This record gives sequence, C-alpha cells and structure tokens, in this order.
Amino acid sequence: MTPERKVKEKVRDVLMKLNAYYVTPATGGYGNSGAPDFLVCHAGRFFGIECKAAGNTATKLQLFHLGEIRRTGGRALIIDETNVAELRKELERE
Repeated sequence: MTPERKVKEKVRDVLMKLNAYYVTPATGGYGNSGAPDFLVCHAGRFFGIECKAAGNTATKLQLFHLGEIRRTGGRALIIDETNVAELRKELERE
C-alpha cells in the first residue's frame, strides 16, 4: 500500500467514526480533475480533504479547488502522516 493510500485509509476511518457523509470523486476523465480526495459534510459544514504522503505537495489545480472551497465558505484541508491525528479535532471544531 502506498503512503498516500495509508493516509486515505486513516482519513476514511476518522470520517466513518464521526458518521460523516463523504464521497471520493472520480477524476480520471469523467470527474473534475484536481478535486479533493474527499468531499465531506459533517455537522452542517462542508470540507474538501486532499491527502498526501509526507513531503508531497498539492498541485496548482488541487490548490485552486481547495481555494474555491474556502472562497465559498467551506473548509479545505491537506492531510498527510504528520497531521492526520488532528483531523478529528478539525472536523469537530466550530
């Protein structure tokens, strides 16, 4: 399993434990390229979560989409091995 895949599994575990609604959009030709790995609704708030292996950075297109989420009132997160433990706190923060 790749390091990024491990991060995605940890994020999915947190989302399931919080009973959050989420989707993982398809991007390969049929979806919206650059969309975050997880589109989440929790406690009435919208989150876009991009997962990365430690040391990797989001692409310009991914940063654009995360910026659009922030611009329209949602929360946009980049999660990797160094901050995955803080994800639950971020999702529950008011």
